[in-house]
Amino acid sequence: MIGRRGFLAIGGGLTLAACTPSLPEKPDATGRADASGHPDPSGRPAPSGTPGASGRAGASGRARPITPLPGEVQHGPRDRPLVALTFHGSGEPALAEQALAAMEREHAHATVLAVGTWLDRAIADRITGAGHDLGNHTMHHLDISTLPADRARGEIEECAARLHDLTGSTGSWFRQSAAWHATPLIRRLARHAGYPTCLSYDVDSRDYLDPGERAITGNVLRAVRPGSIVSMHLGHAQTVAAIPRILDGLHRRGLRAVTVTELLTRPADRHPDEPQPPRTSRTP
Repeated sequence: MIGRRGFLAIGGGLTLAACTPSLPEKPDATGRADASGHPDPSGRPAPSGTPGASGRAGASGRARPITPLPGEVQHGPRDRPLVALTFHGSGEPALAEQALAAMEREHAHATVLAVGTWLDRAIADRITGAGHDLGNHTMHHLDISTLPADRARGEIEECAARLHDLTGSTGSWFRQSAAWHATPLIRRLARHAGYPTCLSYDVDSRDYLDPGERAITGNVLRAVRPGSIVSMHLGHAQTVAAIPRILDGLHRRGLRAVTVTELLTRPADRHPDEPQPPRTSRTP
C-alpha cells in the first residue's frame, strides 16, 4: 500500500477527503425514496469489469491503469487544466438528454452517477455511447449514512448489479447518496462491491434548489479550480440552461470539462493503444 504522503506526491495535489460526519446532500428529482429488501452477499468477488485497485473500468467497461487512489476523493490534481462535471442521475429523461446534448455541443464530457431505479437501457446506452462516465449512486437514493449495514450494502450492490446487467460493467465510480462524504462503513461496503474509491466533490452547484441559471453558474464558477469535481443534477431545466454558461466560463479560464476517469488518470497512465482525448474546441 502506498502511504498518504506518497499518494499526494504521485497525485499532483489529489487530496483524501476528511472523515467528517456526513453532510446533507439533496433529494432525488422526485423527492421520493422507495424502500425494499436487499440481498446480503458480503465478501463475494466483484463482477468482471469492476474497477480494481490498479485499474478502473471506463464508460466502455475497459480497465484503465490509474494511480492508486484513497478511499475517497474530493478533487483531482490541481496542476492540470481539467475539471469534472458530475451529475446525479435522476429525473425526466428528456431533461437528461438536453443536459448531455449541451455538454456534447461544446465537446465536453461528464460523469453521471445514476440512481438505480432511474436507470434503464436507453439511458445507459445514451450516456456510455457518447463517451461519458456512468457510475453508481445507490439503488433508491436513501440517506445511506443512516442505514444499517445490510441495507446500505444492498443499496450499493443492487445498483451495481443493475449497471452490470445494462452495460456489462458495474460502472466507473460510486458516490454515496444524501451525503457529501462517505462514512468509514460506506467506504468499506463500496470497496467490497468493487469500488475502491468513493467520489466526493469540492464544488456544489446547488442546482437542486432551482435558484436560477445565473445563480447555478455563479456557484460553480466562483469556486471551481483546476482539478475540481463539481456536483450537479440531471432532471432540472435550470441546470440545462446553466451548462453552456458554465462551459463558457471554464473555457475562458483555460479549463476543460472531462470525465472523472480522465481527471484522475494522467496521460502516462493511459494504455499505449488508447487514443488521447481530443482538445476542447469551441463552436462559434
